[in-house]
Amino acid sequence: MLRCRKHHFLIAASLSASLIMSAPGCTSSGGHRTGVKVPEIRPGVAAGYLRADEMPDSTRLLPPPPAPGTAAFAADVEASELRHLKGSARWEQARQDSILKFPEAAGIFECALDAPVSESETPNLYALLRRSRTDGAVVSDAAKARYQRPRPFMHNHDALCTPEKQEELAKNGSYPSGHTSIGWTWALILSEVAPWRADEVLARGRSYGMSRVVCNAHWKSDVIEGRFMGASVVARLHGNPEFRSDVAAARRELEALRDRGAKPARDCAAERRALGDGDG
Repeated sequence: MLRCRKHHFLIAASLSASLIMSAPGCTSSGGHRTGVKVPEIRPGVAAGYLRADEMPDSTRLLPPPPAPGTAAFAADVEASELRHLKGSARWEQARQDSILKFPEAAGIFECALDAPVSESETPNLYALLRRSRTDGAVVSDAAKARYQRPRPFMHNHDALCTPEKQEELAKNGSYPSGHTSIGWTWALILSEVAPWRADEVLARGRSYGMSRVVCNAHWKSDVIEGRFMGASVVARLHGNPEFRSDVAAARRELEALRDRGAKPARDCAAERRALGDGDG
């Protein structure tokens, strides 16, 4: 337990401030409890599975972001036209996708999984999502800090889908997208947890990353490399026995829900319509 506490305090020092705001969930030291105990960095923020020295190094794995004046940057500028979906259902979906605190974040993949996801219905899956979110966030921090890439709203001076976050995001590097590294981490994990829904889950993981472009919070190249870093962290997670055990427990939960025909509470038809309203 002491080793666990030490390495997660190291990870806590590098967590992106914009990604760790979280509502308290199940805890290992008091407060609201379920049958699944989750180690925490601090109340409401789950400890990840990986030690700091196990985390993929984004500064070694990623090239520098596209520089202004290059063809790659021009492609980013062109893709950022998705911000003009402001006011559409897709824009509202991007705003909803920006919420990474729990319990709201637990439902991001509900429609893709065709199953309810909550602390009460799927406690093992809920805990798995909380813990892997921390790993998916931390993996992008080093490159963000190195490159401090300005975000698209600082370039085009147009609105964010989350204007209340503008000051905070302006201080946090755009490259790679931390939301995307988390979302793709989840998509890859959930495609293993529910292989019978793998295509739907991976498609939702893709649209989740593109929500950051629609939101005017990230460039498309930030999203592409965010997916790469998410894949990198999942590759490391597979070497962790605790992670593998939690994936198996989460799969059993979803198999049970599938067998009894449990369905998501959210409006999945509306989500499908929104995600079809332009995605780049």
